[in-house]
Amino acid sequence: MTISTDTGTAPRVALVTGGSGGIGAAVVERLAADGFAVAVHYAGSRDKAEDVARAARDAGATALVVGADVADEDAVATMFDAVERELGGVDVLVHSAGIMLLSPLAELDLDDFDRMHRTNVRGTFVVAKEAVKRLRSGGAIINFSSTVVKLALPTYAAYAATKGAVDAMTMILAKELRGRDITVNAIAPGPTATPLFLDGKPQEAIDRLAAMPPLERLGVPTDIADAVAFLAGRARWVNGQVLYVNGGIA
Repeated sequence: MTISTDTGTAPRVALVTGGSGGIGAAVVERLAADGFAVAVHYAGSRDKAEDVARAARDAGATALVVGADVADEDAVATMFDAVERELGGVDVLVHSAGIMLLSPLAELDLDDFDRMHRTNVRGTFVVAKEAVKRLRSGGAIINFSSTVVKLALPTYAAYAATKGAVDAMTMILAKELRGRDITVNAIAPGPTATPLFLDGKPQEAIDRLAAMPPLERLGVPTDIADAVAFLAGRARWVNGQVLYVNGGIA
């Protein structure tokens, strides 16, 4: 295990779910650059997670790859066991794993609704439940919400409903951890150029969404990773909040 040369102590440890690609991969890169040892979680693509971990190691960080179905209690517990065994503990949980399936409400297949609920809602609940048992004092739980909760865009009803549930869990859990010195917040990205966001969208729709922020562009994963790094680092007086990272969309 890598030892920090400037303090002589082991680095803080961050577990990033959904760390194998998109925003999660950018978060791993940023936290590794900030001196964290990182555990890169994947659900379906170990090869991609290995690539992300290898890049973190090449930059001088300690990195571990872990796989789990985030909605499976036993698998999540095993994942935390592996991180504690290999990296010594967990200080920060960044729960970015999620899926997005879009459709007008009246046309949505209920199997798709159930899939999103299982990953986005149950998954957030299960991972947070395990993190509460494991995180060390001074730690942080950072969930992922979405700006679409307040934008109320057509075709996003089911997805936004799952992220509204994340908001509620985040704010309540922050209060339930009174006295633990663990912050609980959520990041709510705006339109961000990731495969999850871009998949299946016509260029006209992408251009329209890019024009919504006053900054007149889509976000990029590093924009979101910067906000995660803020909450994972010295932002100890930010707690129980949903932080909108969306370029100024009202």
